[in-house]
Amino acid sequence: MDKDRIAGSAKEAKGAIKETAGKALGDAKLQADGKSDKAEGKVQNAIGGLKDALKK
Repeated sequence: MDKDRIAGSAKEAKGAIKETAGKALGDAKLQADGKSDKAEGKVQNAIGGLKDALKK
């Protein structure tokens, strides 16, 4: 498993937590930051998946 997949998954999880906390607290900036982190994590995870596929 590529390190980008691991880091991407962690960033996605962190983003989901931030987004949920932002919704619960009514904090639009925190919610937006969470969505941004989730999107970055998905991209990083996809890049890691591509690297894994190329290694095989």
